[in-house]
Amino acid sequence: MRNKRIIDEADDVRRAVEMVRLGARMQMLEAETRLSREKLLRIYKEVRGVSPPKGMLPFSTDWFMTWQPNVHSSLFMGFYRYFEQGLGLGGLDAIIKAYHLYLDQIEAGHIEPVLSLTRAWTLVRFFDADLLQLAECRECGGRYVAHAYDPVRGYVCGLCNMPSRAGKTRRAAVKKVRETDLVEV
Repeated sequence: MRNKRIIDEADDVRRAVEMVRLGARMQMLEAETRLSREKLLRIYKEVRGVSPPKGMLPFSTDWFMTWQPNVHSSLFMGFYRYFEQGLGLGGLDAIIKAYHLYLDQIEAGHIEPVLSLTRAWTLVRFFDADLLQLAECRECGGRYVAHAYDPVRGYVCGLCNMPSRAGKTRRAAVKKVRETDLVEV
């Protein structure tokens, strides 16, 4: 029986290392492993080289409703639902695999990720608590994150009805200036 305990602890250490590499916060590590806080702190410092950030986890569903986080969250939830319903994976394994797939797709499109692993984990917890649901867009047929119990008849997603300021962030303006400077040289 002692060997089972060592194997379980080794599995928790492996999962913790993977979560830290993907950017998980301490609260997520504590909730998803059976390791002590001291051991998790040592793992975090060894993998990242710095102490973990302090502060509260995101706790509002509203962040997932703004257009860009909504698109990224919806993409992640599509992957997560595939692993959960299509392949029978559940819990943290499905979250990590879906997050890897999300990162692969985002990097392939040369887009900066908007969704962190901790936010993705929180998103799944919001779905489990029936705070969020997937709504089908009447224009494109895609399924997007929406508040639970909101009427979804006639729902139009943020891609089909993009806000006028979409993509006009300060970061996008700086990137455009840099690209223009590179072309002129």
